[in-house]
Amino acid sequence: MLAIQKAIRRVHTSLDAPRLTRFTLQAPKNVEVEYANGSKFNLSAEFLRIHSPAVDGKVRSVGGEKVIVGRRHVGIMSAEPVGNYGVRMIFDDLHKTGIYTWDFFYHLGSNKFTLMRNYIKTLKKHGLSRDPPRRK
Repeated sequence: MLAIQKAIRRVHTSLDAPRLTRFTLQAPKNVEVEYANGSKFNLSAEFLRIHSPAVDGKVRSVGGEKVIVGRRHVGIMSAEPVGNYGVRMIFDDLHKTGIYTWDFFYHLGSNKFTLMRNYIKTLKKHGLSRDPPRRK
């Protein structure tokens, strides 16, 4: 049991993000985060919205996969600090329940291209779009 706890601690430590040095909300379209190791990420509102860490009532379950669609033009209205570990983003589609930690921002930034490519592949596979539905 002790060996497992040490292994978990070792893995967890190796995955921790470096210390955040700067967070900039460039409303309404993106967020910029910078870390002590020199990593700097510019994350779009759409990207942050579709990877929200919160459960969302607007998520479609398609073929067993949960997909948020139609968020290409979503904007960020504000970002409220939550303790010393993250922010709550409030989007203009009124989604506001996700808390984005500094570690989660680092994960998103480090894997941005892979995550977005997989998202677009999933949408295409199910015939869905990043664009919002047209109003009649």
